[in-house]
Amino acid sequence: MTIVYDNTALGKNLRADWGFSCFIQGLEKSILFDTGTDGKILLSNMDKLGIRPESVNLVLLSHEHKDHTGGLKALLAKNSNIEVWIPDYFSSHFKNMVKRDGASVKEVSGFQKICSRAYTTGVVEGWIKEQSLILETEKGLVVITGCAHPRIVKIIATVKELMKKNIHLAFGGFHLAAYNNKEINEIIEYFRDSGVEKAGPCHCTGDEARRLFAEEYKEDFIEIGVGKEIRVQ
Repeated sequence: MTIVYDNTALGKNLRADWGFSCFIQGLEKSILFDTGTDGKILLSNMDKLGIRPESVNLVLLSHEHKDHTGGLKALLAKNSNIEVWIPDYFSSHFKNMVKRDGASVKEVSGFQKICSRAYTTGVVEGWIKEQSLILETEKGLVVITGCAHPRIVKIIATVKELMKKNIHLAFGGFHLAAYNNKEINEIIEYFRDSGVEKAGPCHCTGDEARRLFAEEYKEDFIEIGVGKEIRVQ
C-alpha cells in the first residue's frame, strides 16, 4: 500500500495537497483507493513513486467529494481500461463522465467482494454516505477510509460485524478535526476496545487527533503521508 495523495508529504520531491489516495498492489487486482483533488499532482506523485497509470486495474471511490474524486479524469486520460467502483448515490453526471472517458462503472450499495482478499463495506449511512475498503491479510484486516463521514467508530463497527475478524490496521481520513479532546480520547478508547492493533489517521483527521492517536498507539502509530509504503502479508 503506497500513499500517493495526502495533506502531508514524506519525500522532498513529492507534492502534498488536500485530499487522499492510496495504491494497493499484491492482490488479484491493483486498486487505487480515491484519487485526490488534482490530477496533475496525482499523476506526478505516482510517476515519482514508480506507479504507472497502466498498472491500475480498479479505482474505488469513497464518496463524491472533489478531494477524493478530482484526480480520476486525469488518470482515465492515461488509462481508461479501469473499473470504477462508486457508491450508487453518485450523481448521474459523474457516472456519465466516467463512461464517456472510457471506463466501466460498478455501482455499489451493499457489502461485496471486489477480488480475492479485498472487499467494500458497501455504502455506510451517515450525514454523508461513504464506502471504505477492507483487505484480508494473515495478520488481520486492513481498513482504509476516505473521510469517515459516517463516523469512524461506525465504520469500524460495520467492518467487525461484516467480517468477524480482528482489525490489524485502520488508516485514512478519520474526520475528527472538529472534535474536542474528550471526544477524541473516547474514540481512541473505542479503537482499543475493538482490538484495532495499529492506527494511521491522516488527511481530514486533524492535527490534535493525530497527536492523541500517536500518544496512545506509540510504536503502533503509523505516520501517513505521500510516499509512505505499508507492507502487510
